Amino acid sequence: MAWPRALVALNSRNYRLFFAGQIVSLIGTWMTSTASLWLIYHLSSSAFLLGVIGFASQVPIAFLSPLGGILADRFDRLTLLKLTQILSAAQSFTMAALAYWGWMNESWLIGLSLVQGIVNGIDMPVRQSLVVSFVEKREHVGNSIALNSAVFNLARLIGPALAGFIIVYVGAAGCYLVDGISYFAVIISLYVMRVDAPPPRERRHPLTEMREGFNYAWGFHPIRAILVTSGLISFVGFSYAILMPLFAKDVFRGDARTLGCLMAATGVGAVIAGGYLSMRTSIKGLGNVIATGGMIMGIGLMSFGFSRSLPLSLLFLMIAGFGAVLMMAGSNTVLQAIVEEDKRGRVMALFTMAVMGSMPFGNLLIGWIAKVLTAPIALSISGAVVFIVAVSFFRQLPKIREAARPLMSKLGLLEIPS
Repeated sequence: MAWPRALVALNSRNYRLFFAGQIVSLIGTWMTSTASLWLIYHLSSSAFLLGVIGFASQVPIAFLSPLGGILADRFDRLTLLKLTQILSAAQSFTMAALAYWGWMNESWLIGLSLVQGIVNGIDMPVRQSLVVSFVEKREHVGNSIALNSAVFNLARLIGPALAGFIIVYVGAAGCYLVDGISYFAVIISLYVMRVDAPPPRERRHPLTEMREGFNYAWGFHPIRAILVTSGLISFVGFSYAILMPLFAKDVFRGDARTLGCLMAATGVGAVIAGGYLSMRTSIKGLGNVIATGGMIMGIGLMSFGFSRSLPLSLLFLMIAGFGAVLMMAGSNTVLQAIVEEDKRGRVMALFTMAVMGSMPFGNLLIGWIAKVLTAPIALSISGAVVFIVAVSFFRQLPKIREAARPLMSKLGLLEIPS
């Protein structure tokens, strides 16, 4: 069976297996994320603790991603990914048991979120560098990244909405239990894959390899610009999610179902963006897509901050989600296309660190600003800064094109990201 252009990466058997497992697992992951945010605010009524739990779940990524990148370049990536999925499942079952027996409190919730962050610090660089090997043809890499983004955000659409209803009728324990079970979809798909063992590679001191990866990324203007732009936008822009329980409960006077709708709204726009990116056949023009996506995201967040109408707010979150995926998935695609294979794990670790590692500090900052100046003002400021960063990247594009031209020619990509 030949898949249409928008799904061309599914022609690869390994990617089909991975894709199917991801659909199930990511829905469970978003259910857990929504349940934890709701539960911490239900227990504490504290905007600051919303920031703390976001910080706890993501700060290990900032410090462990480089190690994850080194491991991904040294050892069998498939085996590493199996291990992280098994550990993640165990963590979710532990949260389900504590919530079911009524033992869950702020300390347990923050502590277990920290544990999941530690696992993710290894998992994300490994996953980012491994997906490319699931696709049989290099020209399908961009499509695989777009499909990953689409399924991630489809799960963002479905998972929070399901979580809202499960929390109301069953409780947070139900979300954690479903998440734990959902990991088996990925684990099974990984065990039935057929992936060639990686070629042996010279191993040096980890700090030497880490420094080599950093120098390679920082010394090449296109990679450096993408990492800096992605990190700044993630730091100031992606922390909006931790304030959604506050908006659901205090601004819109709703319950967990309102939270589910707010969390899912960004997923609608994100799925549309993922669909658009999946139709693209090359990286030509992705520089403009990255910049435009950042500007759209900033406008969406600013508008949401000023809105007091739930229908309009859902629309603005859709716009923000659309722009966010254009920017992040576009950045990921360009990086995967231009990075050298023996440094892929370390460069994708830097990308993970820039995107996910900056978020916990942004979570703390936006939680503090929301406490001092109110949540709507915090999100309006966040959107304005995102817009400014995206404009700055747009102004760098001529220099980025010039620096990338020799590499694009060498790779046979006659057009550079413009």
